[in-house]
Amino acid sequence: MPVKKILPLDDYDEGRMIEERPSPKNIDSNSQTSLWEKLVRMGLGESALKIGTAVVSIIFFILIAWVMNRFYVNSRVSAATGNGGPMNFMSSSPTQVSPDSLTIPLVDNPIEGVTRQASIHTTIPNRSRTDIQTYIVEKGDTLFGIAEKFTLKPETIFWSNRFTMGNDPENLTPGMNLNILPVEGAYHRWSAGEGLNGVASFYGVAPEDIINYPGNNLSLEAIGDLSNPNIEPGTMLVVPDGYASFVNLMPSITRANPGAASGVGPGACGQVIEDGAYGVGMFIWPTISHAITGYDWSPETNHNAIDLGGKSGEPIFASDNGIVIYAGWSNVGYGYLVIIDHGNGFVTYYAHLLEDSIIVQCGQSVWQTNVIGALGSTGNSSGPHLHFEIRYNGTPVNPKDYLPAF
Repeated sequence: MPVKKILPLDDYDEGRMIEERPSPKNIDSNSQTSLWEKLVRMGLGESALKIGTAVVSIIFFILIAWVMNRFYVNSRVSAATGNGGPMNFMSSSPTQVSPDSLTIPLVDNPIEGVTRQASIHTTIPNRSRTDIQTYIVEKGDTLFGIAEKFTLKPETIFWSNRFTMGNDPENLTPGMNLNILPVEGAYHRWSAGEGLNGVASFYGVAPEDIINYPGNNLSLEAIGDLSNPNIEPGTMLVVPDGYASFVNLMPSITRANPGAASGVGPGACGQVIEDGAYGVGMFIWPTISHAITGYDWSPETNHNAIDLGGKSGEPIFASDNGIVIYAGWSNVGYGYLVIIDHGNGFVTYYAHLLEDSIIVQCGQSVWQTNVIGALGSTGNSSGPHLHFEIRYNGTPVNPKDYLPAF
């Protein structure tokens, strides 16, 4: 039988059958190439590439997770066995234990158990009280500052200690004992011959307000007649919300009657020349500092002025033109004092001046910005400041309403 000669592919004409069978490798390669070419021709080549990349990534992350999990489990087992050796969690031959052989150790305090450390910041709720507290005045204290400490009004502090402070809210000295009420109001010392109706009227309350206050321990049955009640002289009574009027110890003084201050102290003037300087009706700050310290304008506590802070020895200026109608020491708590009448109904007071610092005299005309003395702390004063007061036709007015803004 004749043998067919297999010629190279190039020796065949186009369309001529090749009798030699192609290898499987060549078939797979051609199939894959043909499949990719078909996908490219269909416009799906890019999509197929993305899908393939995603599948490979998923398989890659699954493989990493599996490896890490195996590594973690092996590490736990190694740590549990110690030194690579297995742990004997149970004995190969467990020992039988009789219940009778079990004993429970005794403790000193079997009901104490686990204790919790007590908090050193225990919050105590506010409780109503009826007792009277005592506060000892310290250096630098003011009526307003003490009232703030006990969340009370300044007038309550004042009217609870009227027999101690007199009529001056600045009459505070270190070591002084003050009564601190549990409520807003006044503290009254009962005197022989007083009637409950009269006392209540003085403080602007009803008699029942005093009787019904629990801390007073009073009753209508025990009191009897309100005009002559059975109350022991010297008994201290709380008057809830009770306040009274003040007695002004400083009389109204003008250039027309400077002698009215004769009972105030040695700084009083006699007759003065009325035809002196007249004010312009516009005031300036009498101190270098414009800070209000200690006491503000507070008619409720008989403080009809503002306290201007500063350093001892700083100059004090005349707030407006006028005539000096008082210059020197006062006996009513003002310390060294200068009073200027401005001739238009206004009179200004400059109190607590430094000792021997007053450089003006009775009847002298002064002009706005003239130095009249130095800032000090004489009289009833808790520290260096100027008590600055303005009165119009004898009535105190708020100085802040007349001083320029700063």
